[in-house]
Amino acid sequence: MRTLFVRWQANFVTGLAVVLPAVISIAVILWLFGTVSNITDTLLFFVPTKLTHQRGGEGPMYWYWSLSALLLAVSMVGLIGWLARHYFGMKMIEWVDSILLHVPLLNKIYGTLKQINEAFTSSSRSSFKQVVLVPFPRPGLYCLGFITSEDNPEVQAKTKEKALTVFVPTTPTLTSGFLLLMPEREVIKLEMPVADGIKFMFSLGAVAPGYSPVEKASSPSPS
Repeated sequence: MRTLFVRWQANFVTGLAVVLPAVISIAVILWLFGTVSNITDTLLFFVPTKLTHQRGGEGPMYWYWSLSALLLAVSMVGLIGWLARHYFGMKMIEWVDSILLHVPLLNKIYGTLKQINEAFTSSSRSSFKQVVLVPFPRPGLYCLGFITSEDNPEVQAKTKEKALTVFVPTTPTLTSGFLLLMPEREVIKLEMPVADGIKFMFSLGAVAPGYSPVEKASSPSPS
């Protein structure tokens, strides 16, 4: 009996390892759909609730109407993206930004979120440029960080050496962390892509990217 129980326990653990990722993935998708639909459902304000909601308009919205609202939201976002690539659309976005940035309290939240979004999606000077290792919080220990700028003229003038601006995030989120100005000689630059560095952070180091050292071509021997 003990042998049968041990075998069943081993099979259960193996089955759990196989099923759990799929169950969690489906649960996350359903949770995201439910959370997003609470916002996108309002886009169907022009449709009578008797058609979109159960129990003659008094119950929750039918799932297919929620899906329709989500598709409508995706289409609207795509339309906004298309407008943002043209002069008239860019001016409208600048006008809306100006209004939101002048509303008390809202301007703090909107401004912070806008900066974070630009750091991850923009190819501008404020985005992550390269993954590096830095000795932090003390020599002998290393943290993964991202170079955000290599142009620090005042720091270079005061320290008499080139300094890099390195952002060291706190895992598993990248919205907070430490901003370090470090001498370039103490920074170890990695070949790891920025996207892989972000995955490494989010997974608490569990998803480590592969590494294949690039061998330098040897110079031809003189004849």
